[in-house]
Amino acid sequence: MRNLIKSTFLLGFVFLSLAGFSQSKVIALDDEGFKEKVFDFVNEKEWVFKGDKPVIVDFYATWCGPCKRVAPILEELQEEYGDAIQIYKVDTDKARAVSAAFGITSIPSFLFIPAQGQPQMAKGAFPKATFVKALTEVMGVKEVVSEK
Repeated sequence: MRNLIKSTFLLGFVFLSLAGFSQSKVIALDDEGFKEKVFDFVNEKEWVFKGDKPVIVDFYATWCGPCKRVAPILEELQEEYGDAIQIYKVDTDKARAVSAAFGITSIPSFLFIPAQGQPQMAKGAFPKATFVKALTEVMGVKEVVSEK
């Protein structure tokens, strides 16, 4: 009986641990990662989105105060919306080629990419409600109802 309890506990622990790994996370991209996952800004002349779901790209810098204030909001949105969206972050100090290709001169800047259609750029540190509105109205993502 004791071994059964231990085995059950161990299986439960493994299951919960693996479940945590499947959660969607905000993903950092460099120039090459952006070309692979979002858009090959070097070889493509017209917009050709490489993804299959709506994406928000956060162009930020580690020293930027407003960027630091927005980061937890984006993490929260990624967790709430899960696999319905993907949020990427691009450090403009490290990924200079993609930042230049998109004309990033002020941070934070956000590239809102619907699954189908053209992307839209926005600049500034927005509250969560603005991101939710962009997800629903611009990108066609169904709003997540909070259980709180």
